[in-house]
Amino acid sequence: MTAPRQNAAKPALHGRTVVITRPAGTGSSLARDVSQRGGTPLLLPGLSLHAADQPERVCLALQAALGDELLIFTSPAAVRFAARLAPLRTQATVFAVGQGTARALRRHGVKDALAPTLRQDSEGLLDHPLLAQPRGRRVALVCAPGGRGVLRDTLVDRGAHLREVPVYRRGVPRWTARHFDAVSRLTADARILLSSAEALGNLQQGLPADAWAQLRGAVAVVSSERLADAARAAGFSQVRLASSALSVDLLAAAAR
Repeated sequence: MTAPRQNAAKPALHGRTVVITRPAGTGSSLARDVSQRGGTPLLLPGLSLHAADQPERVCLALQAALGDELLIFTSPAAVRFAARLAPLRTQATVFAVGQGTARALRRHGVKDALAPTLRQDSEGLLDHPLLAQPRGRRVALVCAPGGRGVLRDTLVDRGAHLREVPVYRRGVPRWTARHFDAVSRLTADARILLSSAEALGNLQQGLPADAWAQLRGAVAVVSSERLADAARAAGFSQVRLASSALSVDLLAAAAR
């Protein structure tokens, strides 16, 4: 008779609190995933997301962008907010910065978006051959204002005729005493999931000093090497790199 596996029935995240920093209102699915794996989710949004001002003007800009040759969506949020403005019907070659963005595009009918599989960020996307030499081509960037500007600056430097369509904007979320109290009780084996440098910066600047000190004592699970560097610079001594920003990859790294 084969001996039973000791960990067969034990969820991978059993006994761990997992801090979810996805934008406000978007973390419930990931929280369910954490619970199903035996963890305790803590929603601590690092961003708030809002529709762009002047939606009629933005809708017209988006409709024009859908007629361009190359169309880049910078995040799942860019897809969601764009789809609220207009159907995403286009003959353009469509790009997604990461696999999560590509999945969001599929949900809205764009089945064949191109996305990097290894380095899932702006630099990884810019390695695609169609974006290596875009000189003279009409390229549209569906995005939010701000950010690092890597896509914008590089595509312009490479000679693209670039159109930017900010379909949403990011802001600082509102935290309450309930958030601060929950963070103050974190233990060193807690995991904080990070897929946005801006969210990390908001938490560092906006949390009370004692809450921030407690948070950075946890294990940071990050979606890129760039975020790993940012987490270490922010004071995290324990950093684990996930394969991507997809929930399954973040949770796999959190379970280690």
